[in-house]
Amino acid sequence: MNTFKFFTATSLVALALCCAPLRSAGAAEVPAAEFGGQCAEGLAEGQHVATNCSVTWTDKDGKKYCFSSEAAKKTFLQKPVENLQKARDFAAASSVDETEKAMQEFTGTDAEKVVKDLIDAKSKANGGTFPFEDPLNGDHLKLAYDDVDFTRTIDGYGFFPDVKFHDSADAKKNYLIDFWVLPINKVLQVQEIRIHKEPIKNEGNWTTTTRQPVAWWWIPASEHPGHVANKRGWEVMSAVEHQAVVESMKNNGIYKLKDDKTGQVLELEFVDTHQPVRQLDDGHFFACTDFRVVGTKNEIYDIDFWVSDKDGQMVVDQTRVHKVPTLKSGEWIQVPRYEWKDLGSSHVVP
Repeated sequence: MNTFKFFTATSLVALALCCAPLRSAGAAEVPAAEFGGQCAEGLAEGQHVATNCSVTWTDKDGKKYCFSSEAAKKTFLQKPVENLQKARDFAAASSVDETEKAMQEFTGTDAEKVVKDLIDAKSKANGGTFPFEDPLNGDHLKLAYDDVDFTRTIDGYGFFPDVKFHDSADAKKNYLIDFWVLPINKVLQVQEIRIHKEPIKNEGNWTTTTRQPVAWWWIPASEHPGHVANKRGWEVMSAVEHQAVVESMKNNGIYKLKDDKTGQVLELEFVDTHQPVRQLDDGHFFACTDFRVVGTKNEIYDIDFWVSDKDGQMVVDQTRVHKVPTLKSGEWIQVPRYEWKDLGSSHVVP
């Protein structure tokens, strides 16, 4: 499954018909069939196919999906989780214009309130913990809410509050979870929940690592820039992370980078992208990232990415080692080879 590719499509269906959300407090009634009754397998294949809903499937959450034929249903159910994600991706990409207009009535703060209300309601109904089934491995997580870390806004796609949780049984196991919030019928509602960062045990200690592949909503801004400049920073970050993941997938999760100074081929694992993003006077965008040396815990390289806007698509032009992990007094520290100021004048991109 390619979770990074969005299909280019004109806006063929209204947002209210394309996606049905998770219920939240105060939400409007959910339509009887998801995707407005369109064929779920058709959407997964990048097509809008109307149905009469005579062939359906209901998932474990009670949501009903329609199909154009029994054969389409059979194909869909061979990989229901992956196909449902493809269907949602295509439906979202098809409704960019409607979503962008609907989003003008709301702010990131409004989206955060919807998410907090949902977390509060579910926690009260489940003994004080927020239940979440990890779609990757089927684990039933019981999480304790900490705080909203930040909320990104991607015009045409929605609001994405990033929420900090920890395992209710172990406060050292930290999670960062993305909530996708969309305006449906003039009401903000949670559409999907996805783990962004998860706890991984390394040498007896819990560390928080970005899950690969990254959630699709880190990617669309790189392919659909939209019209508002204040999200350009996220466009750059999504382009960088997209490139990092795609290159890593070519080598079984290892990002291979030739050190521009030593010529050594580094074997790295992507960790995170720094903020803020900057734009140089030559027009290039500039983002710093952290990559961990494969098989280590604290050997972290700082890798810089140069990104340019080519016909509306953010493209990585160059990578360069910025800081090198160096062992000093028993601790790994990052030693810079240069400062970003050495590259010339720049400004922060919001």
